[in-house]
Amino acid sequence: MKLKNTLLLALLSASSLHAADWPEWGGGKTRNMVSEEKGLPTDFDPGKKYGPKAAPKIAGRLRPNAEEANKGPGAEDIDMSTTKNCLWVAKLGSQTYGTPVVANGTVYVGTNNESPRDPKNIGDRGIVMAFDEKTGAFKWQMVSPKMGSGKVNDWEYLGICASPTIVGNRAYVPSNRCQIVCLDVEGMANGNDGMKEEADFMAVPDKDGKLTPIQPGDKDADIIWVYDMYKELGVFQHNATSGYPLIIGDKLFAPTCNGVDWTHTNIPSPQSPSFIMLNANDGSLMGEMDHVASERVLHCSWSSPTYTEVNGKPMIIFAAGDGWVYAMAPETEKKDDFDILKEYWRYDANPPEYRKNDAGEPIKYVEYDGPSEIIATPVVHDGLVYVNIGQDPEHGEGVGMLSCIDPKGSGDISGKAVWTFKGIERSISTPAVKDGLVYTADYTGRVFCLDAKTGEEYWKFDTKGHIWASPLIADGKLYIGNEEGELFILAEGKELKEIQTIEFPSPLLGGVVAANGCLYVPTHTHLYCFKEGGKPVETAAK
Repeated sequence: MKLKNTLLLALLSASSLHAADWPEWGGGKTRNMVSEEKGLPTDFDPGKKYGPKAAPKIAGRLRPNAEEANKGPGAEDIDMSTTKNCLWVAKLGSQTYGTPVVANGTVYVGTNNESPRDPKNIGDRGIVMAFDEKTGAFKWQMVSPKMGSGKVNDWEYLGICASPTIVGNRAYVPSNRCQIVCLDVEGMANGNDGMKEEADFMAVPDKDGKLTPIQPGDKDADIIWVYDMYKELGVFQHNATSGYPLIIGDKLFAPTCNGVDWTHTNIPSPQSPSFIMLNANDGSLMGEMDHVASERVLHCSWSSPTYTEVNGKPMIIFAAGDGWVYAMAPETEKKDDFDILKEYWRYDANPPEYRKNDAGEPIKYVEYDGPSEIIATPVVHDGLVYVNIGQDPEHGEGVGMLSCIDPKGSGDISGKAVWTFKGIERSISTPAVKDGLVYTADYTGRVFCLDAKTGEEYWKFDTKGHIWASPLIADGKLYIGNEEGELFILAEGKELKEIQTIEFPSPLLGGVVAANGCLYVPTHTHLYCFKEGGKPVETAAK
């Protein structure tokens, strides 16, 4: 049995390295953003947008702008003749925070609805778009109206801030409405296979507050089930639902995004859980985390869960909105008639000096040197856990820390990290670990390379622009973008070497993904597919 469990863990850890697809956040369940794709481009160009004054003439008329270009694959509103090593470009909304996932010939990404693809769905919505992997052709979308409870719960134009987790023929994604939604990966192309209330799901209130159902078409999502954390658990979502679901067997693990109110001082739902376990087949609640993280949440719980095995035991690792990391078994025990996930250990990722000053007084959350929640995802590699602390980028810069944790402990293991690194500031970036090196970034805009066993710093590189994204390690290179729209390509290894900097026309807040020989780069407004030697699909088809 021990050998079997060890083999299973090895396969899980290597899932992102040996699978051509990239079906979930981090590529695999240990969330380590390392790919074995080879031959990825380093010299590519995102091209130029068409504009009403600059649009060239084709056959005696103006090249169509975005509205018309959206109807054809490969180009959208980008002049593909000005791109390099680019297969296709897909138009997204006006704000995109999701990192794409790629599975079974389809690319999925969360965005907003400011470039609507369906005239029956106009206005502020949360959107998940699905595109053909080869051509960039739009396949279908999930459309999620606003919660209606105010922007403190569902902030305007944020859209859906994550992308789905793909398992077989199902896609699991958090909506903008404090829900976990299960979708058919084919959309409506193979019929309506799940629930039949998609029209009600997309309904928006009229001027009198009456909901008007919107009948789904062949480009709409086929919803299998919906679990509403707001209605079922009383969760007070702060600004957005985020966190990529984790699927282990028939169990789904996800944060609820329970948080503070608009004052940032009051916790409306301290007894609601920060983390839950659902049945992945039907969306029923199977278990929840003890509400301790909700009682002391600093802002919100937006981090994604991670899976590993320790001494043959399965372990779910969740970094919460109180700045603590929790390790749990994927099973429950009864406490006050609630099915509570069994806890192995917990770790305060903030050092004591971030919590209290020299006089023993609590340091306010809003202060530069105060405590932070955890938005980055814990990463497991070679038997160790790596995690950054940080705050909503809207709060600005502040002190940070990267912790390396041994997950074999029990109880409260605060202060017992293998090592910590305080040379980093607040970070929402998930580390990547390969060949004994940890690569990570902070919101200030710096990229770091550290020794994975000791935390020794080998180098740091300043991009001079705020970083929201996480580094991707692939083909001997590190890819990471910043808020200025610059994509930096650095050499993997102990010595800092700059390979290339490529400028995009809008911010790069989601992460770069490598799959099936291609590099996928999401900007705020577009999704690009680059391939070494690649020609635009319109040209390649001729």
